[in-house]
Amino acid sequence: MRHPLIEAYSAPVPRYTSYPTAPHFNESVTPAVFSGWLAALPPDRPVSLYLHIPYCDRMCWFCGCHTKQVRQYAPIAAYLESLLAEIALVSSRIGHRLTASAIHLGGGSPTMLAPADLGRLMDALGAHFTITPDTEISIEIDPNDIDQPKLDAIAASGFNRASLGVQDFNSTVQAAINRIQTFGQTRAVVDGLRDRGIDAINIDFLYGLPYQIVESVTDTARQVVELAPRRIALFGYAHVPWMKKHQRLINEAALPDAGERFEQAQAAAAVLIGNGFEPIGMDHFALPADPLAIAARTGTLHRNFQGYTTDDAQTLIGLGASSISQLPQGYAQNTVATGNHMHAIEAGGFSIARGVALTAADRLHAYAIERIMCDFALSRADLSARFGADASAIFKRADRYLASHTDGLFVRDGDTYRVTPRGRPLVRHIAAIFDAYLETGTARHSIAV
Repeated sequence: MRHPLIEAYSAPVPRYTSYPTAPHFNESVTPAVFSGWLAALPPDRPVSLYLHIPYCDRMCWFCGCHTKQVRQYAPIAAYLESLLAEIALVSSRIGHRLTASAIHLGGGSPTMLAPADLGRLMDALGAHFTITPDTEISIEIDPNDIDQPKLDAIAASGFNRASLGVQDFNSTVQAAINRIQTFGQTRAVVDGLRDRGIDAINIDFLYGLPYQIVESVTDTARQVVELAPRRIALFGYAHVPWMKKHQRLINEAALPDAGERFEQAQAAAAVLIGNGFEPIGMDHFALPADPLAIAARTGTLHRNFQGYTTDDAQTLIGLGASSISQLPQGYAQNTVATGNHMHAIEAGGFSIARGVALTAADRLHAYAIERIMCDFALSRADLSARFGADASAIFKRADRYLASHTDGLFVRDGDTYRVTPRGRPLVRHIAAIFDAYLETGTARHSIAV
C-alpha cells in the first residue's frame, strides 16, 4: 500500500537528541574549554553521568553505535583503567562533590565488563559523586553476554533499571543483521533481573530491518509485551552505511521502503497501546504509572542523547571514548578512536575533539525543538516569557511553514502550535522547521519515519 504523505515527508532529518546536532560540532571546544566548563558547575545542581563501554563480543550489522568487536578481555581491562582515571580527572576539574541524578552505562555492551570490574567502576563513581537512593542507575544489557555472576554484580552494584535490546525475534531477520537472540534467552535475563529486585526494565526493538514485514514486527511486539517491561522503545532502523561501514553487509534490497516502515511502526504501536502502554514522543511507550508516562502527561518530559527521559539535570557528563557531554555552556565530545582517547587520559588531560558553545539563538531553537519532540506542541506565551522578543524567530518559522504547507501535519490553535495526530509519525520533519543549521549543513541523516 502506498502512503503518499509519508513518502513526501520522509526525507532524511536528524533525530534531535541534541541541538545543534553532532554534525555541526567543531574544533572550537578544546580540552581547556571543557575543563573551564566543568570548573564552573555550581555545587548545588545535580548532574547526569553517561559511561560508554565501546566493546562487543560480535558486531551486529544494524548497529549505529561507536563500538568494536573484541575476543579477549585485555583491551576491556585496559579501557576500564582509563575510565577510572577519567572519572577522577573530571572530579578534580569540577573541584567539589556533585550529586548524580542519573547514571547510565551504554555501549557497545557494558555487560562485557567482568563482575569485579563492574563493581570497581561503580565504587569509583561513588567515591567522586554523591549517589542517593533517588539516583537512577541503569545499564544496557546484551542477553548474549550475560550470566548469573554478572547479574549478581549488576544487583550488588546498585543498578535499579536495565535496558535490553531485542531488535526482532524473527530468525530470518536476526540472521540478516547478525544478531541471534531467542525469546527464551531474553526472558531468562528478564527473570534473572526481577529475581534480584530489578523490575524497572526497558526493552528496545526495531522496525525497518531487512526482511521485516508487518506480521513479523507485530509478532515481536506481542513477545515484547509478554516480557512485561515498564518501558518500550520502538526505533526505526537507521541505515547509514556511509557512517557505519559494517551496515554494508546488510542486503539493501531486503530493506522495507518508507511506506512499509510506516505500516510496521503503526502496527507495532497498535499492539503496545492495545496492551496498556502509553505512547511517549515519537518512539517510546510506557505503562501509565511509569515516571516517563507521568512526565509526558505533565509536560515535564525531556530529551537527551539517550532519547526520552525524566532526567532534568542541566548537565550530562559523558565519560569514555566518543561520549558527548552537555553542559550549560555547550556540548563537548570525546575523541571517537578508543586508543587516542585512552592516550589523552593517560597523559593527564581530556580527549575532547570537538563540540559547540551555545549561543542565545541555539538555546531558543533547542528549546522549541525539544518541546515539539516531547509535547508535540509549542506555546507562544511560554516562548515569549522565556526568551522575550527573540521568540519571534520561532514564530516566523512556524508561520512560514503553515503558509506553505496545507497537509494538516502542523497547525496553530490560538496561542499554541501543535503537531496533529496525522503529523506525529513525522515529528522529526516538523522539528526540522526550527533547525537553523539544517539548510546550511552537508550532513547526511536517516529517513524521517
